[in-house]
Amino acid sequence: MRIAVAGAGRIGRLRARSVTAGEGTTLVAIADVDETAARQAAGSTGARVERDFGRLVADPGVDAIIISTPVGLHEEMVLAALTAGKHVLVEKPLSNSVESCRRIHDAAKASKLTVAVGFNHRYYRAMKYLKSVVAAGTVGTVDNLRVRAGHCELHKFPAEWMYKGELSGGGAMMDIGLHATDLARFVLGEIREVYGLTAGNIWKIPGSEDRAVAVFKAESGASAIYEATWNEWQGYQIALEAYGSKGMVKGTVAPQSNVVITHEGPGTPSQRSARTYLDIKVREKLQGWETTTLASFQEELTDFLQRIAGRDVPLGNTLDGLRAVQIAQAVYDATTTGKVVSIT
Repeated sequence: MRIAVAGAGRIGRLRARSVTAGEGTTLVAIADVDETAARQAAGSTGARVERDFGRLVADPGVDAIIISTPVGLHEEMVLAALTAGKHVLVEKPLSNSVESCRRIHDAAKASKLTVAVGFNHRYYRAMKYLKSVVAAGTVGTVDNLRVRAGHCELHKFPAEWMYKGELSGGGAMMDIGLHATDLARFVLGEIREVYGLTAGNIWKIPGSEDRAVAVFKAESGASAIYEATWNEWQGYQIALEAYGSKGMVKGTVAPQSNVVITHEGPGTPSQRSARTYLDIKVREKLQGWETTTLASFQEELTDFLQRIAGRDVPLGNTLDGLRAVQIAQAVYDATTTGKVVSIT
């Protein structure tokens, strides 16, 4: 698979590395308006450098494009790639509005090409294990989730579009919170009702909430309590706890860990097990957090190839991307109206 990468920022560089490290993939080109950044991302790979995304789209030697550009450019780029017959892997958020996400989703369905959305937290080992425990029925029928995602590093964002609502589509929910939203839906299934509220009292950026709390109701009747924040002064954190009729399973990111508590029924003796992923902790300590992100990108890219080949894999798609943004918009709407918002 001959792959080009659009966007040579921090994430685009990691995506390029995942292509060069992958089996069955070749990095053929990198495009960025900053030619120096593109050359740095290409390194010694032999990939050519472009400033014009249109040249990637028009190149018959490109089979697929990974889009790691500012979110406001996603729709135009995805639609152009599909028109040219290219498969696409696009970073989350799929786009910065529900309407834009829906247009991408409709175009992807009509094209019969593969369009994947980069919900790479599905590939973190702690979250993969949590999903497997739930799927195996170890904790029984899941009744509710607790979902939390946060960080405090707005001042470290390298570009304004990452935190300006008119460009990104929102604040904490459209940033780190979108991973938590996707994980909640990944575990519970379709979320049909949302109630919540947002606030922007800390960073005070118009249109970009620094905190959101919500309750999700799934099609199954299970619920989730959700929080996304840019005021998490303990550092970057994502945690998911799934409670069922026979126990619970917790997964965390930064650091990655799992806890499983099981019992035969309420009030009966319980058993507890834990996973700490010492190898990941040591690697991140010595080589940085990017190594874990890169590993998830490599797994995601493998599944991208599998999806193109027609196989069923846990890779995010355009419906997943649309639903995540719909849920975020539902919290915004609930904040304004004070009412429960339906997701259809």
